[in-house]
Amino acid sequence: MTSQPSLAKEDSKPEGPDDSQSGKAGNGHGQGGDGLQAGLKNRHLSMIAIGGVIGAGLFVGSASGIKAAGPAILVSYALVGTMVVLVMRMLGEMAAARPTSGSFSAYADQALGRWAGFSIGWLYWFFWVVVLAVEATAGAVILEGWIPAIPQWGWALIVMVVLTATNLVSVGSYGEFEFWFAGIKVVAIGAFVLIGVLAVFGVLPGSDNPGDGFAHLTDAGGFMPNGAGAILTGVLMVVFSFMGSEIVTLAAGESEDPQRAVTKATNSVIWRIGVFYLGSIFVVVTLLPWNDKSIEKDGSYVAALNSIGIPHAGQVMNVIVLTAVLSCLNSGLYTASRMAFSLGQRGDAPKAFARTDSNGVPRTAILGSVVFGFAAVWFNYQWPETVFDFLLNSSGAVALFVWLVICFTQLKMRGIILREQPEKLVVKMWLFPYLTWVTIGMISFVIVYMLYDDAGRKQMLLSLLVAALVLGFSLVREKVRPRVAEGTADAAGTEGAEQGKS
Repeated sequence: MTSQPSLAKEDSKPEGPDDSQSGKAGNGHGQGGDGLQAGLKNRHLSMIAIGGVIGAGLFVGSASGIKAAGPAILVSYALVGTMVVLVMRMLGEMAAARPTSGSFSAYADQALGRWAGFSIGWLYWFFWVVVLAVEATAGAVILEGWIPAIPQWGWALIVMVVLTATNLVSVGSYGEFEFWFAGIKVVAIGAFVLIGVLAVFGVLPGSDNPGDGFAHLTDAGGFMPNGAGAILTGVLMVVFSFMGSEIVTLAAGESEDPQRAVTKATNSVIWRIGVFYLGSIFVVVTLLPWNDKSIEKDGSYVAALNSIGIPHAGQVMNVIVLTAVLSCLNSGLYTASRMAFSLGQRGDAPKAFARTDSNGVPRTAILGSVVFGFAAVWFNYQWPETVFDFLLNSSGAVALFVWLVICFTQLKMRGIILREQPEKLVVKMWLFPYLTWVTIGMISFVIVYMLYDDAGRKQMLLSLLVAALVLGFSLVREKVRPRVAEGTADAAGTEGAEQGKS
């Protein structure tokens, strides 16, 4: 790399003449500048941005966090939420100026070097194809409970096939499915927060909860019943439930006005995290004492709804969790395929991944991703405690690596954008570069803390191992490729010389 890397790499596919000026994905023929179809509408992008941050982990995993930290889990969510807001601000700055399906991987390629884009792109793809198996299995468990005649593996297969088919049709079908999935999640969380707040203050008609206001925040051993250190334990338990907020920056590359979509998503991330995460967890820990056995037994949201007297709360929550699972599965397949497509375009994956059909759909990238997802589902049923456990743990900390790379990339990309396209710097990271370095410090602290935490050590060590292997492969590949090119050139030169003599 030169000391002043350029936004336009020699091995990247150039944009159309209008793209560099307008910031739009289209090339005049209804297709994205990188061969993808600009088929996502503004309402699709808006709902993907709003609902993308709500994963099944919020509904399913929050009870463990409450048990570990008590009411202080709110501080854990606030700390992680702040970190995500800052990372999204950095990513939004780059994505608004340079929307692309490769998002942070493409920016890392441009700013840090090809090794960085290759490594973080493949790690991110690996993360999401493992998530496909996790979410397919989670959805199958719920569906088998409703219709036990079909075995769990059958439901997992059905769910994967249906959502693969929707992604293969067009990007618009993905957007439409995600619009409704995300809409259900948003309405459910919004209703939960509204009803819960009314119940907390005793003004909800017919509520079975006495409505003790803020009393439960301190009446069972104080606000930090397990000590201040439990806040950090809570951070480790909730940090991975935030993964997915970056998806909108990949999807924006297939919209009519990506710059507008990214700007809107970036500016709204604060209230999204505030309402959906902090708001809903606040309702749970104020409606019930943190050590109420029903939180661990039934799940935090079901326990809160039961305390109010909402009938069939368990089944209602199962429907919402299933929707969240299907949404995550749908977005996971989309995200993995678009990252594979971008890697293919840059020569960092098989060229077939970069091909699109007449609808602008990267079919090979989708099928390649889903095949690995099917394999992971099979591993989950065949060897859940060995092979699948390794896949799960070795991909678990990728979110932290992605966020860290985004931070270092933004440090360099700000100067590149200012030098080459200053008019496109419409979203700016606050207090640059100081807050960027603060965020790097926060993420690094979490990574180091995981190495000292008994519960997180295995996951971090295995994730670091896989990251080191991918990084090592990318560095060796960079050194070998120029030699291959030189060898080819020498051979061509020798052949030409011989022909000249003859």
